[in-house]
Amino acid sequence: MGAVAIVAEPLQRLAQSLAIWQLVLLGSVSFIVLAITLNVLNQILFKNPNGPPVVFHLVPGLGSTIWYGMDPFTFFFACKEKYGDVFTFILLGRKVTVCLGTVGNEFILNGKLKDVNAEEVYTGLTTPVFGSDVVYDCPNSKLMEQKKFVKFGLTTDAFRQYVSLIQRETELFIKNKFNQPAGTMDISPAMAELTIYTASRSLQGKEVREKFDHTFAELYHHLDMGFSPINFMLPWAPLPHNRKRDYAQRRMAQTYMEIIQERRARGDLSSKEGEQDMIRNLMSCVYKNGTPVPDHEVAHMMIALLMAGQHSSSSTSAWILLRLATRPDIQEELLEEQRRVLGEDLPPLTYESLSQLPLLTNVVKETLRIHAPIHSVMRKVKSPLTITAQTPTTTKSYSIPTSHTLMSAPGVTSRQEHHFPEPMTWEPHRWEEGHRLQYTGLSVEEEFEDYGYGMISKGASSPYLPFGAGRHRCIGEQFAYVQLQSVVATFVRYVKFANQEGRKDIVDTDYSSLFSRPLAPAVVRYERREQNFAVI
Repeated sequence: MGAVAIVAEPLQRLAQSLAIWQLVLLGSVSFIVLAITLNVLNQILFKNPNGPPVVFHLVPGLGSTIWYGMDPFTFFFACKEKYGDVFTFILLGRKVTVCLGTVGNEFILNGKLKDVNAEEVYTGLTTPVFGSDVVYDCPNSKLMEQKKFVKFGLTTDAFRQYVSLIQRETELFIKNKFNQPAGTMDISPAMAELTIYTASRSLQGKEVREKFDHTFAELYHHLDMGFSPINFMLPWAPLPHNRKRDYAQRRMAQTYMEIIQERRARGDLSSKEGEQDMIRNLMSCVYKNGTPVPDHEVAHMMIALLMAGQHSSSSTSAWILLRLATRPDIQEELLEEQRRVLGEDLPPLTYESLSQLPLLTNVVKETLRIHAPIHSVMRKVKSPLTITAQTPTTTKSYSIPTSHTLMSAPGVTSRQEHHFPEPMTWEPHRWEEGHRLQYTGLSVEEEFEDYGYGMISKGASSPYLPFGAGRHRCIGEQFAYVQLQSVVATFVRYVKFANQEGRKDIVDTDYSSLFSRPLAPAVVRYERREQNFAVI
């Protein structure tokens, strides 16, 4: 009691001598210092010998969020060097266990449903944007059926139709945007706009494309803001961007519903022009239990297709043009390849002709290797798991409890020297046999499995996974290649790109949203190929 009095008396005198705001400030600082001290002591004195090493951090709750958020790959490689392929860090209060390398990719992306779950991680983020009863707002078995329905619509005949539509949209865009013989262009917003036009005209259908006026583009922007990182934690918070998101979702869903209802009233599921678009495909699909896909689910799946594909294609097309601006030799090789294979007169592109242009394919492939739009993939742990991983000095097994979230980073393996020599060098020719920077996994055989929507690659043994792996692998991979190849092949016919004076490299990456993209502004110089431009 005497000791307490000795301490309490000077504290009481101090409290009486301070103003209220000073007391509040002193109490807040003391609380923060105490919290940080206890957090540091906990990390030092109470390490879990069976769990993954925890990335050292000062502030409880915040953890390594800022470091990870500013540059995920710098964070991943720094932690890999210190802790090995498996480690845990604190992300906004969550314990996130990262599993790197091909073993980590296999462990997470091909994990069993009883062990790992994607829906619990992403539903709060995606459901307000896409709408109810689709993607992560339904049982996994239903999602697999929905992916199968979409895959039904991605036929070879559809792709044949899409190529000409995408080429024409790109030509019109070039004619309108590149209306001077030479100039500068901020590539990222330009490619975001073009991607909306090409995707809506091909995959979505003519009726949707015609609605993409200023108002619809604004709705899309508000809906896109729903993917803000804060919505991982507060998806339903009454924030201004969430209110705009919810309004935009209702309006866009209503737009699709009007198209669907008009077609049903006509008794013809096709568009007025008779095109076989994705809306028609989904309207005609039936679940295994005999239930036709409800109209609101068709509308919500169409929103999901629009939003999901937009980010990856717009970001990748922007990166491709930025990379080409640093390599005028590759631009000329791409044009020469078309002239050599397709003809000097550069005839209209076709689905079959795209497959005859290997350098064009490799330009897309190499860009996705370095600039994959999604840098992190997460799963909720549903059953206690054990993984054996490499540490800086040995091999060790770790226990991962159900209180953790797993994180895979497929982009790490595509940036490792032993898979890709000089990994940060953008070199499309590395995908060719015999090149000095040749990808070391060209001969690796892929494993395939049917998760309920057809045979797909598991991707387990590959260090190159820009479209993911396992049951949640992106089913739009083939469409993405068709879209990107058509856009790039069209651009090199009419426009030459170059870096601005004084710049030799490209812009850095913006990781501030869930989808990585070029840091704005990403301005390049352009010069029209006037002889070709005249024929648009």
